[in-house]
Amino acid sequence: MRIIHILNHVQEIGNGIVNVAVDLACLQAKSGHEVAVISAGGEYEALLNIYGVKHYLLDQTRKPISLIKAAGRYRAIAAEFQPDIVHAHMMTGVILARIFKGRKYALVSTVHNEFQRASLLMGLADRVIAVSKAVRDSMGRRGIPQNKLRVVCNGTLGSPRTRQIQDYQPLALQRPAIATVAGMYQRKGIVELIAAFAQIASDFPQAHLYLVGNGPDKQLFEAQALATSVKERIHFEGFQPEPQRYLKSCDIFVLASHRDPCPLVLSEAREAGTAIIGTQVDGIPEALDNGKAGLLVPVKDSNALAGVLGQLLSNADMLHEWKQRANQNLERLKVARVHQETLTVYRELKR
Repeated sequence: MRIIHILNHVQEIGNGIVNVAVDLACLQAKSGHEVAVISAGGEYEALLNIYGVKHYLLDQTRKPISLIKAAGRYRAIAAEFQPDIVHAHMMTGVILARIFKGRKYALVSTVHNEFQRASLLMGLADRVIAVSKAVRDSMGRRGIPQNKLRVVCNGTLGSPRTRQIQDYQPLALQRPAIATVAGMYQRKGIVELIAAFAQIASDFPQAHLYLVGNGPDKQLFEAQALATSVKERIHFEGFQPEPQRYLKSCDIFVLASHRDPCPLVLSEAREAGTAIIGTQVDGIPEALDNGKAGLLVPVKDSNALAGVLGQLLSNADMLHEWKQRANQNLERLKVARVHQETLTVYRELKR
C-alpha cells in the first residue's frame, strides 16, 4: 500500500501523538509499504529517513492565509504521492484530507485526545481508530457510528524511537524515589501528586519526588511545591529524551491524570519494572490490565493517592509484588501489535 500519515509536526518533545505516528510510519515502511509523512517537520525526520519514509513539509498553522496555502500544498503532495490510505492523527489533517479525498484514497483517523471537543471532527474519516475501548465507547456516545469505530490500543515497546530497556543506564536518584513522566498540564494530575507527596513526606523522610516533563502549567506546579515544607525533595527535571532512565531508577511511578485516553508511558513504566499507581479514568485501567498490573485510585483524590503511596513505601513485600506485576503480560504492549492491527484497518478499506 501507499500510505500517508499527516500530523502537525514530528518534533522529539514527548508528544504521544507524534510518537505513535512515527512508530507506525517506520514499521510500515520496514514491512515493504510506500510511506510518507506530512508535517511541519522536526527531529524525527532523520529517523523517518533511515526507514525510507518520505517527509513532506506542510505548515498547518490555524490562520486563514496559512490554511489556504496548506490546502494547495496538501493537494499537490497527494497528487504526487498517489496514496491508497491517508492516516490523519490531528484535526487539521483530517479536514484537509477529507476536502481533497474524492474517490482517490481511503481516509483513516486516530482519536488520541478524545476529551477535546474538536475530536468529533476525526469522525470525518472512513474509519476512526480509538486508542482504547474507553475512547471507542465515548466517541460512540458522541455520535460516531459504530461501524466506523475500531480499537487499536496503544503500545510502544520495541519502538524504532527507543533502545532495548536494558541498554538505558539508570540514574542515581535519591530513594525511595517516586516519579511521573508527563506533560506539565493540570489534566495530568500534578497538583494531586504534589499534594499527596507533601502529605506522606514526613512519614518517609528519605523519599523524593521527581517530575519529568515540560508544559504550560509547570510554573504553577513549581509554586505549589515551593509552598510545601518539603520543597527540597520535589525535583522538576524538565523534558528528558530518555525517560526510561527515570523509570528504571524509581521505586513508584504515578500517573494521576484527570483525562488520559491510553498513555504510552504506562507501557514503558511496566517494561522498566517499577510499581505503578494510576487513576481510574479513560484508558488508564486498560493499560494496567484493569488493576492487575498497577494500583488504581480515584481521579482528583490526593488523599487516596497519599494512602496508596504510604502503603507501598511502608511495605517492602507489597512494593516488590507490584513491581513484578507491572512487568508481566507485556506482549500486547508491543508496537508490532499496533502496526499489525492498524494494517488490518487499512485492508478493510482496500478490499
